[in-house]
Amino acid sequence: MFRGCFGLLCHSVNENYVSIFDLDCLKCSARVLSVVKLAPVAARLRSVSLACKSKLPADILEWLVVSCVVRGFATSLVSEDKAAQSLLNKLIRNNLVNTTNQVEVLQKDPNSPLYSVKSFEELRLKPQLLQGVYGMGFNRPSKIQETALPMMLAEPPQNLIAQSQSGTGKTAAFVLAMLSHVDPNNKYPQCLCVSPTYELALQTGKVIEQMGKHYPEVQLVYAIRGNKLQRGMKLQEQIVIGTPGTMLDWCGKFKFIDPKKVKVFVLDEADVMIATQGHQDQSIRIQRMLPKNCQMLLFSATFEESVWNFAQRIVPDPNIIKLKREEETLDTIKQYYVLCNCKEEKFQALCNIYGAITIAQAMIFCHTRKTAGWLAGELSREGHQVALLSGEMQVEQRAAVIERFRDGKEKVLVTTNVCARGIDVEQVSVVINFDLPVDKDGNPDNETYLHRIGRTGRFGKRGLAINMVDSKMSMNILNRIQEHFNKKIEKLDTDDLDEIEKIAS
Repeated sequence: MFRGCFGLLCHSVNENYVSIFDLDCLKCSARVLSVVKLAPVAARLRSVSLACKSKLPADILEWLVVSCVVRGFATSLVSEDKAAQSLLNKLIRNNLVNTTNQVEVLQKDPNSPLYSVKSFEELRLKPQLLQGVYGMGFNRPSKIQETALPMMLAEPPQNLIAQSQSGTGKTAAFVLAMLSHVDPNNKYPQCLCVSPTYELALQTGKVIEQMGKHYPEVQLVYAIRGNKLQRGMKLQEQIVIGTPGTMLDWCGKFKFIDPKKVKVFVLDEADVMIATQGHQDQSIRIQRMLPKNCQMLLFSATFEESVWNFAQRIVPDPNIIKLKREEETLDTIKQYYVLCNCKEEKFQALCNIYGAITIAQAMIFCHTRKTAGWLAGELSREGHQVALLSGEMQVEQRAAVIERFRDGKEKVLVTTNVCARGIDVEQVSVVINFDLPVDKDGNPDNETYLHRIGRTGRFGKRGLAINMVDSKMSMNILNRIQEHFNKKIEKLDTDDLDEIEKIAS
């Protein structure tokens, strides 16, 4: 029985169903957690009640936790967080990010001319696609679209690996490429787009439907769990979007798709993809079925070594677009730190700051949900309009909280790292690190720091970031952050109201 339950759990993990479990009821022994060094996992691995309808003995739970780790459950939890963050970004994104980041282009053939465009008309799109682009509110290409679109629409097709964060117009770019390459007279799949989760696939599908609104001859189908097709049938839709496992089955086992006829293969959210057990191998197996002249397009928000190795296996002879490292600067943000001894002193410093300067809206980052909840309560008691955002909330709940904050219904957003990326609120003038960001080993998390304080200083405005330091360890972390970005962070005395007033000028 227990091995049957474990099999169901592991199947559910591999199918991205982690969230169906009542994660608040599982109790795991300290011995097991010390062995596997996964205290954060234990906090979320609370029960398998839906799998077995009863509480399990402690020894079975120990075996289950260790087995889950061996089977890659820890990796699945990471991927769930990444996928949820990516979905959240898509749900709350109304407009393109007005980024000034320059892109670095590495061409497959350095001697060939590099084209970029400043208008969609220059791309010579089909009229119905141009109408769809403008209908979606795109008036001119974004930074990445300026360079990526000429490559993606070129004849003969060119392969592309691109680094692109949420809100840069990346999805619209590859959707436009797919729609442009489709021959509507041919009733079979010509473009495949693989996303790491069902929900992300649906979000991309919405963009296809919006952009192709005036191009009804081109049809879309979702290769996702639950979309059952009759054996032996052949798809007539030209674009297929789905998750790796189902897409692989449709191309291989069921033969709903003839992979040799595919013109364009898009792999989106590569950094999320490789964090999910099995997805990397499935994506590679799909790619190997495709013809050599199939255009390969891969997108990722980050380019760690693991992502880069994966990208090179998927995309042969690529053009590469990356964000320039030197452009990830903090020039528009004034940074300060405040010395404190405890969280109560941090809170008092926060109150002093609010008492001295006018803050339109602020985002405050905490390391744990417990601290975030405590701080939100204290601020509310001081009369502030506070919203609280943390990881245990469903993605739709998070999106609703962010929309309220964006609409100005709350002036302070207290959050954990769940909100560090991709959220742009023009009225945010101050970001406060109530706790400095660290990785699982306690080292400075420079990327998260950049994303956190990058919530201010946007849209051409100057921003303000204040870091709370309450120990030698956090001071060391702050010093290492300064060294990494080569940017001095000034000390701020929050007991001196005149000094606080100066930082707002």
